[in-house]
Amino acid sequence: MGRVVWFEIHADDPTRAIGFYEKLLGWEFTKYSEAPIPYWMIKTGDPDARGIDGGLLPRQGGSGDKVIAFVCTAGVGDLDATVGKATELGGQIVLPRMPIPGIGYLAYIKDTEGNVLGLMQPDEKAA
Repeated sequence: MGRVVWFEIHADDPTRAIGFYEKLLGWEFTKYSEAPIPYWMIKTGDPDARGIDGGLLPRQGGSGDKVIAFVCTAGVGDLDATVGKATELGGQIVLPRMPIPGIGYLAYIKDTEGNVLGLMQPDEKAA
């Protein structure tokens, strides 16, 4: 079974995207100097906690075949506050808050680069 072990965010403006995710989710970005193209490592939390880390790079591909990817979802403590903060930081709501019964509440936003990000607030009582 293939398990997700890494994610990447492709950005038209990496500096703008880094600022968005630092302010929205508190992620830490470190420039990786060994990469053949500009690349930042993303630390999303405590390495002993559940979850994965990732990377950010300038969007790859030409005008007709730019890299777009599937949705990754970040766990948050307060979905409504996080969605509100995302819009304040220049993001857009793609799918508003919805219950995932027995799991929690989910919303999709677009970041400042047009990438879709899922936000999940765990709540076993969601219905």
